[in-house]
Amino acid sequence: MMSQRLFGTNGVRGIVNEDMNVQLAMDLGKAIGTFMGGKVAIGSDPRTSADMFKSAVSCGLMSAGADVIDIGMVPTPVLQFHVKDNALSGGVMITASHNPPEFNGIKCVDSDGTEMPRHKEEQIEQIYFQRSFRSQDWRGVGTLQRSTGAVDPYLRSVKSLVDVKAIDRSGLEAVLDCANGAGSAATPQLLDDLGVRAVTLNSNPRGTFPGHHSEPVEEHLQDLISLVKASGADLGIAHDGDADRTIFIDDRGRYLYGDRTLAIVAEHMVKENGGGTVVTPVSSSMAVEDAVRRAGGEVVYTRVGAPVVARKMIEIGAVFGGEENGGLIFPRHQYCRDGAMTVAKLLEIIALEGPLSELADRVPQYCQDKRKLACPDDKKETVLRGLVEHYRGERVDTTDGVKILFEGGWTLVRPSGTEPLFRIYSEARTEGEAQKRSCECQSVLEDLLKD
Repeated sequence: MMSQRLFGTNGVRGIVNEDMNVQLAMDLGKAIGTFMGGKVAIGSDPRTSADMFKSAVSCGLMSAGADVIDIGMVPTPVLQFHVKDNALSGGVMITASHNPPEFNGIKCVDSDGTEMPRHKEEQIEQIYFQRSFRSQDWRGVGTLQRSTGAVDPYLRSVKSLVDVKAIDRSGLEAVLDCANGAGSAATPQLLDDLGVRAVTLNSNPRGTFPGHHSEPVEEHLQDLISLVKASGADLGIAHDGDADRTIFIDDRGRYLYGDRTLAIVAEHMVKENGGGTVVTPVSSSMAVEDAVRRAGGEVVYTRVGAPVVARKMIEIGAVFGGEENGGLIFPRHQYCRDGAMTVAKLLEIIALEGPLSELADRVPQYCQDKRKLACPDDKKETVLRGLVEHYRGERVDTTDGVKILFEGGWTLVRPSGTEPLFRIYSEARTEGEAQKRSCECQSVLEDLLKD
């Protein structure tokens, strides 16, 4: 944590009062305030340490002369919308998203509501490590204002972008699981406003996440799956801790991996716009491209990471974008992952096109294999160069790591940014073929490591 890099792929994170402590939070607040200035919104998820870190960061921001607007416990996309909608200098979200409750984190939001790009994070890091904080005298310190009205304008924007009457007429029933997280502040109200009859699970905000871990993987959502089946609901809805991502259970009680939702919504968005481009990382399933091309659109691939996807969408005017983890980006709303917007749009698609299980069955089927291979950090680049050379006769994409494309599938090798290892992903038409491709690539990597 205390190297010359603070920010990871999604903010600064660590275990509370160990690597993520109050002194770090206050000094980082000073650095952010020095960089941003002006008015800065701050929000949090409901973790037990949220108020502690929010206070520490706010102190640092005000020390540097920034005026702080505390909008309370809200989903990350609500904070992002508030920053953009009110033309603020930026925002800070106190969240560790899907990490266990002993973690917390600090994430920066740019003035346009997008996640802070890496080159700006580097400037904040430079201020932090050089301790070149702006320190105001008593007349210049910032103020603190508390605001409780951030959710309503956000939900109005969400509802303005879907066919509310069609959703209301359809009489849909849903089971909602907010993981005791920040989604509790927005999504139950959204479902009520859309006329969806909802049964809620874990929708009281609790910083210990007593219902289940806040990462919406299948093993954590067994109660939701059971209740969808038992109640005959049209769908189940699950957020992560800060509600910028959404995972769905269909009307047959099947867990839908995020790439299936991404494919369903991407196809609809292309049809709705009469064509267009969808942006997604190189790690996304080929099902997404198949669905988009079926609708008359095209796909542009990026490095992994929501901020990278969002900025490519802005650059090329994409109609839609997202990641395979349930983080979908709707440009007419805002250029960031948005859990509630995803809920509203999928409800509209179900209302207009039929049951979620039928929509899911129309998505082309692929199988994936995922594994890890240890590799010292100082050898990663050399090994990747060797991998490109080994597969020089194949189609190879080096947008992010090394992606080897073959008929009906691909294998992707990405170096972890936080651990001394490679992540190996393979996708093919059958499980056996995906495993075979991963084994072949792993064997090549092992030989390169020996050399």
